[in-house]
Amino acid sequence: MAKLIATNRKAFRNFHISDKWECGIALVGAEVKSVRAGYVNFKDSYARIENGQVSLYNLHINPYKEASYMNQEADRPRKLLLHKKEIRKLDSKVNERGMVLVPIKVYINNRGLVKVEIALGRGKKLYDKREDVKKRTIEKALKRTLRVRKR
Repeated sequence: MAKLIATNRKAFRNFHISDKWECGIALVGAEVKSVRAGYVNFKDSYARIENGQVSLYNLHINPYKEASYMNQEADRPRKLLLHKKEIRKLDSKVNERGMVLVPIKVYINNRGLVKVEIALGRGKKLYDKREDVKKRTIEKALKRTLRVRKR
C-alpha cells in the first residue's frame, strides 16, 4: 500500500490531464526524511526534458531541521528517473502543441522509495474552468437533494 505524501490539486484545476507516468526522484541527504515528514510544496512546479534527462523544477522540499547545517537548497532542480524509451516517448508528446509535463503527486511506494507521478497536461482556457465549476455545483446540489430525500 503506497503512502501518499502530497498532491498537486492546482494541476487538475489548470490542465486537462491525459497520460500519467510513475518515476523516481533523485534526492540528496536528509531530503528523504523531509519528504516522509510531508514538507513538500508543489507551487508552480513543472518538469522539463533537457539533454535526454527529465528534471523537476520548483518542487519545494523544506530542509530537515534535525539534519546537518549542510542542507540542500529547497527549490533546486531534481532529476527524475525514467527509462530512455519513456523519455523519448514523453519528448515526442511534449513537442506537440500546448503539452506540458506537470507533477501530480509525491508518494512512497511499497518498497519505501519516494516516487513522483508526472502527467501530460494541456492548459485549460477560462471557459473550461467555468464549465468545471458549473458541473461541480450541479453535482453538489443533486447530492444534497438525494440526501434530503433519503431522510
